[in-house]
Amino acid sequence: MAAAPEFHLPLAPADLLRDGGPGRYVVREVLLVRELPPALAAFRTAFRARGALAVLQHFDGVYSVLHHFRTVGTAVKEDALELMMHVLSHHSNELPAILSDSGLSHADRAAHLNALKMNCYLLTGLMDAFEMETCKNSCLEADPGRKNHAKTSGSLWEEEREPLLRLLTQLLQLDLRRLWGGLAVEEEFVSLMTGSCYRILENPSIGLQRYRVTRETLTHLLAAALVHCDHMFSATLKITQMLQHFEHVAPVFAQAVSLWAKEYGLKSLVGELLREIGQKCPQDLAREASGVKGYATFISELAEQIPALVLANMSVLLPHLDGESYMMRNAILAAMAEVLVQVLNGDQLEKAARGTRDKFLDTLQAHVCDVHSFVRSRVLQLFTRIVQHKALPLTQFQSVVSLAVGRLKDKSVIVVKNAIQLLAAFLSNNPFSSKVISVYMADMLDVCLQAEYLQSPVVATEEEWEAMLPEIRAAIQQLFQPLQKEEEEVLEVEETVERTVEQITGLLKKLNYNTAHKQVCCVGSCPGENSEDPPGDNSSDKIEEVAQEEQAQTELVKQEMLVQYLQDAYNFSVKITEALNLISKMMYENSVSVVQEAIEFFVTVSQFGVPQALLGVRRMLPLIWSKEPGIKEAVLNAYRQLYLSPSEDSERAKAQALVHSLSLIMVDASLGTIQCLEEIISEFMQKDEIKPAVTQLLWERFTEKSPCSSLERRAAVMLLGMMARGKPEIIGSNLDILVTMGLSEKACEDYRLPQEVCNVISKLKNSAPFRLPQDHMLFGCLSETVSKGFAQPSSHWIPFMESAVTLIYQLAEGAEEICAHILHECSQQALEKLQEADEHLPTFLLLHLVSLVGQVALQQVAYLEVSVSAELRRRRILKEEKTKKKPDTRNEITMEEELGLVGATADEAEAELIRSICETELLDGKHLFSAFVPLVLKICNNPGLYSDSALSAAAIALFLTVFFPLSEFCDSHLRLLFTMMEKSTLPGVRSNLIIAAGDLAIRFPNLVEPWTSHLYARLRDPCPSVRQTAGLVMTHLILKDMVKVKGQVSEMATLLIDQEEEIVGVAQNFFGELANKGNAVYNLLPDIISHLSDPNSGIEEESFHTIMRHLFSYITKDKQTESLVEKLCQRFRTARTERQYRDLSHCLTLLPVSERGLHKLQDNYDCFADKLQDPAVYNCFQTVLARFRRAGVKPEAKVRLWDKGPGQKNNCFLHTVTGKPCSSRRQPLSPANTDDDFVTPASRTLRKHKRTQKRPARKKAIITFSSDEENNSEDGKALHTWALRGEALHIWLNRDVPLVMGFRALWRLPVYFSAQGGGVLIIATSYSLQSDRRN
Repeated sequence: MAAAPEFHLPLAPADLLRDGGPGRYVVREVLLVRELPPALAAFRTAFRARGALAVLQHFDGVYSVLHHFRTVGTAVKEDALELMMHVLSHHSNELPAILSDSGLSHADRAAHLNALKMNCYLLTGLMDAFEMETCKNSCLEADPGRKNHAKTSGSLWEEEREPLLRLLTQLLQLDLRRLWGGLAVEEEFVSLMTGSCYRILENPSIGLQRYRVTRETLTHLLAAALVHCDHMFSATLKITQMLQHFEHVAPVFAQAVSLWAKEYGLKSLVGELLREIGQKCPQDLAREASGVKGYATFISELAEQIPALVLANMSVLLPHLDGESYMMRNAILAAMAEVLVQVLNGDQLEKAARGTRDKFLDTLQAHVCDVHSFVRSRVLQLFTRIVQHKALPLTQFQSVVSLAVGRLKDKSVIVVKNAIQLLAAFLSNNPFSSKVISVYMADMLDVCLQAEYLQSPVVATEEEWEAMLPEIRAAIQQLFQPLQKEEEEVLEVEETVERTVEQITGLLKKLNYNTAHKQVCCVGSCPGENSEDPPGDNSSDKIEEVAQEEQAQTELVKQEMLVQYLQDAYNFSVKITEALNLISKMMYENSVSVVQEAIEFFVTVSQFGVPQALLGVRRMLPLIWSKEPGIKEAVLNAYRQLYLSPSEDSERAKAQALVHSLSLIMVDASLGTIQCLEEIISEFMQKDEIKPAVTQLLWERFTEKSPCSSLERRAAVMLLGMMARGKPEIIGSNLDILVTMGLSEKACEDYRLPQEVCNVISKLKNSAPFRLPQDHMLFGCLSETVSKGFAQPSSHWIPFMESAVTLIYQLAEGAEEICAHILHECSQQALEKLQEADEHLPTFLLLHLVSLVGQVALQQVAYLEVSVSAELRRRRILKEEKTKKKPDTRNEITMEEELGLVGATADEAEAELIRSICETELLDGKHLFSAFVPLVLKICNNPGLYSDSALSAAAIALFLTVFFPLSEFCDSHLRLLFTMMEKSTLPGVRSNLIIAAGDLAIRFPNLVEPWTSHLYARLRDPCPSVRQTAGLVMTHLILKDMVKVKGQVSEMATLLIDQEEEIVGVAQNFFGELANKGNAVYNLLPDIISHLSDPNSGIEEESFHTIMRHLFSYITKDKQTESLVEKLCQRFRTARTERQYRDLSHCLTLLPVSERGLHKLQDNYDCFADKLQDPAVYNCFQTVLARFRRAGVKPEAKVRLWDKGPGQKNNCFLHTVTGKPCSSRRQPLSPANTDDDFVTPASRTLRKHKRTQKRPARKKAIITFSSDEENNSEDGKALHTWALRGEALHIWLNRDVPLVMGFRALWRLPVYFSAQGGGVLIIATSYSLQSDRRN
């Protein structure tokens, strides 16, 4: 009987169809698709009869299923998979008994080996086919037409995959080596079993949570191959390859390797894998981003799970820290951080471990300044993790904090964001306790002084005694002299020897030698001095002395440690304070994420009680108006955490904490801060986040039911007003309480509380429009309070009066009558005071009167232009709506429509009506305001008589805001306005006058136009605030075309060199906006240059250069550049001074000169030729040419510029500025250097004889060619940059009159050249150079 053929595992399925030689199994026939079901049925029948060996006769049938897998039906494929699963499972159960049979024949062993190979080949082939089909369908799940198909085909496989993997794991756990005759398992068989695992891992969806069990089964299957089948080397290569090509497998393999190392003891595999990765070429990894990402993820994930094993193999990865791949650097640094957190953490580390820890920390700190921003940000993240896990030694705190503070200035947004997070982590985990940063600077100074004292060198006792010895001897000599009785002193002797010794030592240190000697004598005369001590006393004394010294030394060490601790705490607080200043400026960055991190940082700082945190909390308030929803929500969350989440238990305690915290913010807060806080509180009120207990407490404080200070009472009123913006009913339902308690008789004691009450009540205007009757209690109390305080000198009366008048006009019916009554009462009081004071009215009373008149007049005008106008518009709209609803008048044309009094026309008519009322009636003789016009004019015209600044400001405010908007009054008193603007000594008054003049320029442009120069003059005001105001006003007027832009606009340019940054910002904004308006800057530049370069302008030359650099940055168009070149050249003709020459030439250097621009310079050479004798002018033109050469212009263009060719005008400009500048165009071309130039020429015969004589060789000019040359293949010429060196060289123009030019050390000029005999170099066929050295 012939031996059964041996089954060899093929490299490809098609190999089984080819004859591999004698004794090898070959597939005899591939069945057709229709023949597959009967073949599988026959295989099943044979399996029942013979078991797993049935595959030896029925292999071809299942192989045919694999061959036709794409076309065969799903039922057949599933049937084949199920059949092979049963076959292999049965074989796996039989193999333990077979392998343990010692009498197993060679034929049976070979049969079982072939059957095992065949069964495993067919099953793994089906697994691979199903996996590939499922992976393909998963990629098509996005297609709706393919969705159902993918779900159906992959359903069985996903259910059967895990049992099949467990079956293969069970098989590999057997001792299969006996089937191979006791040798190692065939490598191809192991690769066949593990290949299916790797193919399943290639599926991108394997990392999903629903496949967690499948991943664990795959891990155990590969572990069985590693343990029982010597799969280590192949696994290392395969895992490395898959990490390079499939990014999603990195976390899976990291988890698998961790499991193998922990549960199976395969720790050496970790080293092999890391060594394989470490041997990769860094340059290759830099080019393969996909492979690097897999390696990096694997390293970082592996370090998180088994950091100790990664630490043992860290050295093989360190070379990648110097590579170009930032992802590898990030991974290795992350691995170091995990080792520091999990392994090298704690105080009980050995010396070697501490050294490794310090090296890792140094490496991390070094990469904080890495060239790649992703590495810098990642290192900061790692330090944040280290700090959060308290793995950073205290000795490294200061250096890491300093690095984090330095990274706050990084250009990368992500680095800055992570630096802020790291500093927040430092605060949350600092070892100095939460209150260390609030230690006062004086205490820290004491700590430093104490540290210096403790660290000072200790003087030895022997040295101190040697220093005292001479003085002690002198004192002893005096002591041996006989003492008088009256000089004898009675000294107290201490009870113990130790105290006596301390006393004597202290006296010696104080240089009190006499008393010290007496003390010694007293001790010597004490009873018991000569008595015998016990034998052990001396030794016990020595032991006590040693113990005391050790105790003192221990105390000293403790003190030094304490001082060092406090010093570290102080240094930490200094760095945090520096970080606070930097981070507070980042709240207004363009990056949303950085702003959010800055806000979160200040929340953390506030929770730790840092005093400077309140400034940051206030600084974030304006961000509530941000258009970015993320920033606005971050601010709300910050205030939610800081104020709405107190740690108290009861609602009352929480309310008190909230009110106290918000009251602290409002102390010394600006109006803008209060408005921002009001917006935040109104948001909280609308969302019902502020509890009713808070409102109740505020009302109790206001009504004095709860004891509080006057400041807290005012804060309570302000907070109620803020809440009323979100819920107006808080004020509306308690209006009587506000009036009776806030505007009572005690109001005159402090007008700040009534002022806040008025502001709170004014919040009612935000609800539905309504007005209160004139006889309402509110207006009576307001009138009475204003009238009572009129004659009292109080600095708070005017703000209260302004709020009261504003409130009356907002809510009262007939507000003008109420205010007229108040004016009448106050005027009567003023007249009575005037009569009592003999025509001398107190300044404060006059100030009160003028302020009251101004506020009433201002509110009256606002009432007419806003409230009355709005009411007229509302009534007109209601009338139009009623007219449209009437059916009988639908087609009729009303009188208003005929007159055009509808829509926009009606609005203009109403506005004109209001304007005419203000013009004709406001200052009419019948009106109350007309009586105060002479008083206001007298105060304004007599600043010497009325010198009080507040009175002048109030009078001018009334003069400007109320009277001047009237055309007739403005026309008659315009000269007074500009006189006060120029002559007033008060900066605030001048600023207000400038603003008023700007308003008038918009309202009455024709009247103000002749006075425009006075507005420009304020741009040079000595006061910075006035200059800034003038700059803002002129910016608005010029940009709105309300002022004609003349040469005086150069005054705006002078603000670019102002000492104040805010003013410079105003000027930069002006020119930036002006540049957006077409060619405005281009049109103004020549006039600005002329004015600023004028000697009378007072602008220094360096300042002129600064201004021009900024203005010329707006010139970007080529046509503008060419035109400016020509205009600037033409201005050389009209320039009068050398300074103007230099300024014009400097402006030329600021322009990007093109080929056409250089042609313009050539064409206008005559304009500036005689100015080139000035070295500064000459250098500027040289700069222009140098920039042109570096501009990347084509060489042909350069040649055309330098050589115009025969028959054209000589390029005098280029050759002049590239050599020594001519002193003048009219100077002689060749100077007479010797007397020989003026002697009579010799005869022709003599000259001919001299020519025939041998002349000495003439020294040739040294010609040096540089290495940069460009060959031209068309004409065979070369363009060289060449240099000539010589003392005196002549250039002959077409063999004509020589032009003498002196060359500098090196003259560079691009030309075409050709050589000619006789030592002459012909340049461009028109020029020749030869040496001028004679004799």
